[in-house]
Amino acid sequence: MFPSYNTSPVAADASGMGSTATQLIGKLKLGVNIGNTLELNNIEPYPTASYISFLKQTGFNSVRIPCGWFLHGGNNPTAKIPQAWMDSVKQVIQWCVNNDMYVFVNIHWDGGWLENNVSLAKTDSVNARQKAYWEQIATAFRGFDEHVMFASANEPGCTDDATAKVLVSYHQTFINAVRSTGGKNAYRTLIIQGPDEFIRPGRYFPSDPTPDRLAYEFHNYSPTSFAILDADPAEGGWGNILYYWGAGNHSVIEPIRNCTSGEEADQLAYYKMIKENYIDKGIPCVMGEYSTNRRSATNTTHVPKELDKHNNSVDAWYTYLTKQCLAIGAKPFMWETGGVFDRLNNAVLDQRTVNAVMAGGK
Repeated sequence: MFPSYNTSPVAADASGMGSTATQLIGKLKLGVNIGNTLELNNIEPYPTASYISFLKQTGFNSVRIPCGWFLHGGNNPTAKIPQAWMDSVKQVIQWCVNNDMYVFVNIHWDGGWLENNVSLAKTDSVNARQKAYWEQIATAFRGFDEHVMFASANEPGCTDDATAKVLVSYHQTFINAVRSTGGKNAYRTLIIQGPDEFIRPGRYFPSDPTPDRLAYEFHNYSPTSFAILDADPAEGGWGNILYYWGAGNHSVIEPIRNCTSGEEADQLAYYKMIKENYIDKGIPCVMGEYSTNRRSATNTTHVPKELDKHNNSVDAWYTYLTKQCLAIGAKPFMWETGGVFDRLNNAVLDQRTVNAVMAGGK
């Protein structure tokens, strides 16, 4: 369907690649996303070298770079990624490495060509594009040492055994394409995703010719009515927007806005499951995204009546999730799209959120 882009494979090169996936994930501390940026085609503002240095100075040693390729010129008859775009992504990676930061690059939603097509009918066409893209990406970034990791997708779904097998085939194509390019890619840590009900060791999981170099990525926006919902039922929401989370933070004035699930006990059970199903079986993990809304009269019409308790809830959520993620040996990457950091002026806009994340990392 597409030409082969593995046109210059080289011999395996283990220099600078000495860590297993578990050892490498162990070097990560706190991570942050450059979200809604390189994965979209209306980029503003684009990352700068000074912004990456600012993130390091703020306390993060790891960066997740969600990326689009289909949306940046790769949607053509040969699936060729434009060289200018490839060079642009490579520059951002280089800025991270220059700051001794660990970074992973993915194929994000990217128009949904993979994530909206986990189906038997689309298996061949998606695998062909997955192969073409990763042969190009892996070749372009082959010279980076273990500071750089690759991630197959973002939030690909599957709903049954048949689609789980399809999703594993997409991940297997990713692994095979990267490894085939040789060099440091023969040893690079690779990250896969998918619903934990299906995509896990012992159920459906890809294989890797290089031992101990696979990791698993999960996201946590629980409870979703607190973390991401922005509409009540009358406005099309699936339930009431919730403002108050955690012990001591519930509201007496508006109890319908209190969380009733996804609080401390549920979070503990979730992280325990991640540890038992992945980490204890030799697959290290990253929490590639987590964030929640901090509401005020300046950013929403849905303003909590007990604003202090709401702000305390947001602080508690960030701190608790960060702490429990680290407690099981996984590493957290805060989802950030310009509300916490001013990317133009390299400044903190939401100090409470930064403080809460850092508190969880202590």
